[in-house]
Order: sequence, then structure tokens, then C-alpha cells
Amino acid sequence: MARSDRLPSTVVSRTIRVMVVDDTDHVRRMLTSMLSLDGYEVVGEVASGPAALEAVEAADPDIVVIDYKMPGMDGLDTARGIRQRRQDQVMILYTAYIDQALEQAAAEAGISLCIGKVDGLSSLEREINRLCASLF
Repeated sequence: MARSDRLPSTVVSRTIRVMVVDDTDHVRRMLTSMLSLDGYEVVGEVASGPAALEAVEAADPDIVVIDYKMPGMDGLDTARGIRQRRQDQVMILYTAYIDQALEQAAAEAGISLCIGKVDGLSSLEREINRLCASLF
């Protein structure tokens, strides 16, 4: 999908606020850059679950995009911690490792949706917009 064909990053004229949690520096930077270029307001980018737990309240994102495979605290534990702090926080697990068991565990952890990294950024952006449409 061409960049100009993507859905806008605003819902009801409000910019969508996104926080990115990924331990891989180049992936985190790429996601942050691409989301910013496409009009999302990236309000936080952190490299670990514990950093996400510290930053999420101050960042006040509409959506948190979380990698699954991270050292120490994985994406599911991170989601559980965020859910304790922010009961209504919308979260997407964005991972290369996806199967039915992970999707079930993610739902139990409070994740709204799992998206495979192989599905690409356009799929992630489309789902961010869809999930935020119900928030505003």
C-alpha cells in the first residue's frame, strides 16, 4: 500500500498518541520514525518492559505497541503491568513470534490485538486507527 493510500493517523480530528516498546534499537527507531512520518504522535519509545511501566503514565498514550520477545520482562508481562496501572489502556502486541497460543495468552494479559511483524507497518497503522476509532 502506498504511503498516501494509508488511513490517516487522526480519528475525529485528534492525533493518535502512540508509545513504542521494543528492545531492538533499530526496530524501535524505525517504528517511531515511520509512525511519526505518518502523522501519529509518538509520546514514548522505550527499550524494555520495566521502562514502559515507568513511562506509560506520564506518556499517556492512546495505544501502546509492545514487542513480545524482550529480555527480562517479555511483552505479556509488560502488558500485565501496564494493565495494573491503566485498566483501559489499549495495547497491541507487535511480534515476529505469533501463534494461537500466544494470541490467547495476550488476550488474557489485556492485549487488544496481536499483529505479526511480517504483516508490516501498514497493517499496524490500520489496526491502530481501527482500535482508536472506538476510543474517541
